Amino acid sequence: MSDGRGRGVAWLVCGRRSKWLVLLLWVGVLAGLGPLAQKLTDAQDNQTVNWLPKEAESTQVLRESEHFRPEQMPTVIVYAREAGLTDADRSRIKDDLAELRGLSAHGLRGKDTQAPQFERRGTPRAAQVVVPMTTGKDAWERIVPAVDDIKDKVGKGEGGLTVHITGPGGANADFAEGFEGIDSTLLFAAMSVVIVMLLLTYRSPTLLFVPLISVVVALTAAQAIVYLLAEHAGLTVNGQSAGILTVLVFGAGTDYALLLVARYREELRRHEDRHEAMALALHRAGPAVLASGATVVAAMLVLMAAEMSSTASLGPVLAIGVGVALLALLTLFPALLVIVGRWIFWPARPHYGSDEPTAGGFWARTGHRISHRPRTVWVVGALALAALSLGLMQLKASGLSYEDSFTSRPDAVKGAEVQARYFPAGGGDPLVIIANADAADQVKSAVAGTRGVADEPVATPKGIAAERAGRVYLEATLDADPSGKPAKQTVDRLRGELDGVKGADAQVGGTTAAIVDMDEAVSNDDRLIIPLVLAAVFIILLLLLRAVVAPLMLMATVILSFAAALGISALFFRHVFDFAGEDTAFPLLVFVFLVALGIDYNIFLATRIREEAARNGSTAKGALTGLAATGGVITSAGLVLAGTFAAFGTLPMVSFAEIGFAVAVGVLLDTFIVRSMLVTALFLDLGKRSWWPSALSKREEEQPLEATREPTPSPRG
Repeated sequence: MSDGRGRGVAWLVCGRRSKWLVLLLWVGVLAGLGPLAQKLTDAQDNQTVNWLPKEAESTQVLRESEHFRPEQMPTVIVYAREAGLTDADRSRIKDDLAELRGLSAHGLRGKDTQAPQFERRGTPRAAQVVVPMTTGKDAWERIVPAVDDIKDKVGKGEGGLTVHITGPGGANADFAEGFEGIDSTLLFAAMSVVIVMLLLTYRSPTLLFVPLISVVVALTAAQAIVYLLAEHAGLTVNGQSAGILTVLVFGAGTDYALLLVARYREELRRHEDRHEAMALALHRAGPAVLASGATVVAAMLVLMAAEMSSTASLGPVLAIGVGVALLALLTLFPALLVIVGRWIFWPARPHYGSDEPTAGGFWARTGHRISHRPRTVWVVGALALAALSLGLMQLKASGLSYEDSFTSRPDAVKGAEVQARYFPAGGGDPLVIIANADAADQVKSAVAGTRGVADEPVATPKGIAAERAGRVYLEATLDADPSGKPAKQTVDRLRGELDGVKGADAQVGGTTAAIVDMDEAVSNDDRLIIPLVLAAVFIILLLLLRAVVAPLMLMATVILSFAAALGISALFFRHVFDFAGEDTAFPLLVFVFLVALGIDYNIFLATRIREEAARNGSTAKGALTGLAATGGVITSAGLVLAGTFAAFGTLPMVSFAEIGFAVAVGVLLDTFIVRSMLVTALFLDLGKRSWWPSALSKREEEQPLEATREPTPSPRG
């Protein structure tokens, strides 16, 4: 069938002439979009408002604050000497203040720097100076050089005097430095994993270049499209979404390449014409790859319904990335493979008429062993995963304080600890209250009388308009660490008090209020997003498998795998890595990634089982053949995806390290336990009932499985 009849669209991708057209089209795409991809960093918008819940009280305060002053980010310099500040220390602080007031680059408002605040108890042992900085769309790029300018002016502590740079400015500079080079760091980490796994899987130093080139082209095109939409269509992209985009495109794209190569290699042994072999490979494996990509895209698009702006903006960015990767791996990748020919598999080229090594390999023997007692296997496997999920009791997804957000202890963390020792812990990061001007006095009294608010004036800071359009701007200092639980409780109390001030229409914002609103929004998102993702994935499985039982079975195994992954992760976070807790968004993001990506492996196996069952009339035999044919490549794909997400561990932020670890653990569970044991055993146990209510469930099945013999090991094992 070299004319390609019956192969549909597949032949258009890999025909003798059309393959060159496909290549030419992608070369044009790369030439046109390549320069734009490099501008993605410039299009990132890391303004605070783009991370907060869309309509939360703190978000409204942030927007309204712009009428009083530009959004600012204070940087706090803390000077401390345990024995008490000396006259020389005071003289140095005075000199530093004069230097700081001259700063104006990178958005610093040195002229608005106030006089030092000294510790009030006894002989002052510490002083703090607050330097404001105007933020904006490019604040993420400016914050590090701005804080560096401050460090240059104040220098380091000496002679027993310690000097630390902290506050929101110092903290955000640490975060920005952690994100610095995130794209290149994750790109090289993911690329290294892919190269190693391709070498181990195919033992070919030449083959790895084809999927690598295809994935890099896909990533470049995706980044360019995201950049264009960010610049001209209002799409919000930030450092988080750009970093995850790199990992997801590399991980998912390489997975799709591995699965297509495996099926292509099978067909090369059956067909002398490589074009015919690729057309058949695409025709048979393409729907599974397409469905797998569709589940990820659908899950990412569901994120757009989230209240959290950062989560909602993450959805379209990642959906674009996976969509472009899917397109590249179903067009460019097959075209490149048929262009280069069989030699690309050197030194283990699949010759026409040679035996398929997976027929008697490790996974074939594993399937035969499972077939003796399939019900025992899946029951024991399910119980084991359920037991592992008990580790969820150790999960503390109530948010991370700033001090607990890094895998190391940067200077801003040390400075925050010193600041809390001598001053109200919320100094330099106040609550912001905006209310009707007519009720200003009552609001001030209510704020000052709220437990948890420091004994500091509730007032409008110098340099900020006190009243605009009948509204007044006030700031208050917290006694507790702004990111800790006591501070959150203070915000709740304060909002309750202000609700009782008649005619005030008062709203509370600031860092702590934003954290409170984010916690509530994440809880709401969990209740909304998780069912929507499950529904979207289930519908795709229904359409793909044309059955009800099999999709329900596959969904159940992935959910169980997710719970076990979270349980294992929580135990490691508490007792191995000693992390204080998890970010509030951690369970939702891990769920979306694991369900969307973990179901991929079930899709690849289930579609192959269905194909084989329809061909030979036995679901049990189809399960064994499907496992034998897909076992090796799915294992490799799982290791690639786990390795790429584990690359998040190269970043110094705890939240990224936790997401990377949990997703990697979940993918490995899906690869080695769920797909190889649970799913295979369930298909063996249920047999044709798996396909109810389709016609396949009504067919008479062939001889009992017990009549089969264990496969003979192949040379490759």
